[in-house]
Amino acid sequence: MLTATCSGLSFEEEFTYAFGGCTTVSGLEGSYLSKTGTKVPDRINLIYVDLPLALSTNFDGMARYTGELRGVSLEALSEESVLIAVTQVYHAV
Repeated sequence: MLTATCSGLSFEEEFTYAFGGCTTVSGLEGSYLSKTGTKVPDRINLIYVDLPLALSTNFDGMARYTGELRGVSLEALSEESVLIAVTQVYHAV
């Protein structure tokens, strides 16, 4: 189970140990409207994890994990919101 400190591990380490690896893209720039309606510039880090499983048969477990991950992220980071997106992709080998 994840905790706010991820047991001292970064999210990259969590994904590497849990899923065998991840890719991090740092320094992306974006903007958002804060809760007060002010446009705020935002630096974004994108962490990508590829898992060999089908969402059609693992949806409930993935939903629980991403919900827990979002909660931990909101506790650990000083962000108004955290987006976690999950999509199924077909890989031809």
